[in-house]
Amino acid sequence: MSSDALPVHHPPRERRNVDSLLIVNTGDGKGKSTAAFGTLMRSVARGWPVCVVQFMKSGQWRVGEAEVARRLGVTWLTHGDGFTWESDDLDRSAGIAREAWRIASQVLASGEYRLVILDEVTYPMNYGWVDPAAVIEGLRSRFATTNVICTGRNAPAELVDLADTVTEMRNVKHAYQTGVRARRGIDF
Repeated sequence: MSSDALPVHHPPRERRNVDSLLIVNTGDGKGKSTAAFGTLMRSVARGWPVCVVQFMKSGQWRVGEAEVARRLGVTWLTHGDGFTWESDDLDRSAGIAREAWRIASQVLASGEYRLVILDEVTYPMNYGWVDPAAVIEGLRSRFATTNVICTGRNAPAELVDLADTVTEMRNVKHAYQTGVRARRGIDF
């Protein structure tokens, strides 16, 4: 390992505990949701109640993570109708996204979950389907011990500013760019 790969700043000696964290996985690279689902596994292993609210994917996608998560007792709420570039009715898609936010805001305020994943929430925020200010307020006023992970491209600045941890994934190379279709078991 080269020396420039080593961390140059050490964490502070004194550490503080917080009741919950807000994590944002954004950027144009692949793996934002996948990273969130890795944290889901850690949380389940610790006995935490977990909820996932999907804003874009529909039940037709039959994502593998949903199948496994449900077997592990995770509440998995799919409230999307697919990706907008596949939508025949954007008004309908917007209405579905608003309903997903209504449900997500109740989940955040309930105190029932130690981890909530708002999967691909940035899309409806950026499209104007869900008021970004309402999402920010919902995250600020969430139950004190509810950790949240928000995923999706182009996280709004207000979300990035509010977050405790932000990871931006960068696309270096992607099979889709050569025409390879998404594959079950790899991509979903």
